[in-house]
Amino acid sequence: MTDEPDAVSGATVLSVVLSVVIPMYNEEEVLPALVSRLRPVLAGLGEPYEVVAVDDGSTDRTAELLAAFRLGWPELRIIGLRRNSGHQAALTAGLDRALGAYVVSIDADLQDPPEKIPEMLALAQGEGLDIVYGIRADRASDTGFKRWTAGLYYRLVRRLAGPAVPSQAGDFRLLGRPAVDALKALPDQQRVYRLLVPWLGFPSGQVTYERAPRPAGQSKYPLGRMIRLAVDSVTGFSAAPLRIATWLGGFAFLVCMALMAYTLSAHFLDHTVPGWTSLFTGVLFIGAVQLICVGLLGEYVGRIYTAVQNRPTYFVGSDTARDAERDPARDTKATGGETPVPHQRSGSRT
Repeated sequence: MTDEPDAVSGATVLSVVLSVVIPMYNEEEVLPALVSRLRPVLAGLGEPYEVVAVDDGSTDRTAELLAAFRLGWPELRIIGLRRNSGHQAALTAGLDRALGAYVVSIDADLQDPPEKIPEMLALAQGEGLDIVYGIRADRASDTGFKRWTAGLYYRLVRRLAGPAVPSQAGDFRLLGRPAVDALKALPDQQRVYRLLVPWLGFPSGQVTYERAPRPAGQSKYPLGRMIRLAVDSVTGFSAAPLRIATWLGGFAFLVCMALMAYTLSAHFLDHTVPGWTSLFTGVLFIGAVQLICVGLLGEYVGRIYTAVQNRPTYFVGSDTARDAERDPARDTKATGGETPVPHQRSGSRT
């Protein structure tokens, strides 16, 4: 990374050709392997680059190891978030502050191979693409349950958000500066980039690879976070669940009419006691439908509530980049008006 970046609001030519954004949370076990594989790949490009490591409030030695690696790797830039904000928020922090003309996002677990980055960059530059997706052609390293749930997720989001969403594309992708600037301009707070990026409609290409097993550490996407990601994907990109609630309500109304007719006929035929089972079943069914509808409405009301609050999705506690210290006006804009303390490389993002 150069000492004085030329980037101002994406309008000028950037001196950094490639930024690699890596969200991290408690990745001390895999960090040495990541650095040993990523650094020679980027050095072989022969282009100015930076590696933006976003420490998402790690509680292990991740921050300490990053600082140690940076002593011998000046292109490594460390952004420390004040608290754990989540994978997509950490990715947002990296994209917001990346300086490169092209930005690659990749996870730290090495399941997505950094050796594919030169191929992605060459494809984008050669064909004038703004987006290059990393497509998982082989997920044999994942468990059967993980493959099944991933397949179900992509079928669901492609049906709701449209076929433009690439199947088996995660957060390993390359974005050109126009795509990055477009993402930064979006008002979305609970972001799901695997849906947002295809929605932009920029020219795109694909690079396939085999998904490798994690060499060390534990997955940061357990079942609970996978379900949360699916809920955010559905409620953030489609009103279909609200229509499902309407259909369930209409179906429940028809069932109620049928039960009413059955109840009246049983009353006139003096068979009211035998109808207890059907009545009890009907009450349970209607109650279940109502709870589902209220739950779906609650998800959307919750998103509206979050949008109205307009709270930042993350706060930056530290950034080793020199431009924040040398150009306070630029950092003030990035932090939403909060002027950083003089002579300190820190700021908060709103």
